[in-house]
Amino acid sequence: QLQLVESGGGLVQPGGSLRLSCAASGFTLDYYAIGWFRQAPGKEREGVSCISSSAGSTNYVDSVKGRFTISSDNAKNTVYLQMNSLKPEDTAVYYCAVRRAFCRRSISEYDRWGQGTQVTVSS
Repeated sequence: QLQLVESGGGLVQPGGSLRLSCAASGFTLDYYAIGWFRQAPGKEREGVSCISSSAGSTNYVDSVKGRFTISSDNAKNTVYLQMNSLKPEDTAVYYCAVRRAFCRRSISEYDRWGQGTQVTVSS
C-alpha cells in the first residue's frame, strides 16, 4: 500500500530555512512522481514543486523559484523540499502526494497523500 509521511515542519523566522521530508513506502520512487503542495488557512491547496524520477524532471511554482529546491534520495525512498529565504506568505500546511511516472499540475491526478506538516514563518 502506498504511504507517505511528511516531517520537518516547524516555526521559523522570516529569512530562515527548513527542510521537509516525504518518506515513501509501498512503492519505489524510480517509477513515480512526488509533488509538494501547500494549503494556507482560507485558501485552496496549491502545487509548490514536483519531482519525477521517470522523467528526470523537477518543477516549481513561480513564487518559490530560486528559494525552494526539491530532491530525492531513491536509496532512502525519500523526497526533500529545501526551503530557504522563507516568507510569512509561505506559512501553510505542506503535503506530499504521489502519482505514477510524471508530474501533473492538477491535485486530482495524485493518488495518495501524506498527513501534512505545518510550516509557520513568523517573527
